[in-house]
Amino acid sequence: MTAVLRIAQDHPACAGHFPGNPIVPGAWLLAEVVRLLAAAEGLDNATVTVNAAKFFRPVRPGDQVDIEHTVSASCEIRFQCAVRGARVMAGVIMEAADAAGE
Repeated sequence: MTAVLRIAQDHPACAGHFPGNPIVPGAWLLAEVVRLLAAAEGLDNATVTVNAAKFFRPVRPGDQVDIEHTVSASCEIRFQCAVRGARVMAGVIMEAADAAGE
């Protein structure tokens, strides 16, 4: 499955991060990816945990982040994010065990 996250050129999360060379803060980017994937899979965002995340390249204001994900048999959601075909982030999230009724 694929989702798209468009970063506004003037997004307030980028202000001051860094002057003259703005990038999207990694924590904000990860939170938005988790929010989008939770919604796509019908999960409550508050019940999702991040098992792993790795950042490969900076994301900049004005970028479009293409997010691809798969769901494993164990309900792990593995995702890859790319900007213009270049991988920028990858990771694994899943619903917390107590939220899943386990």
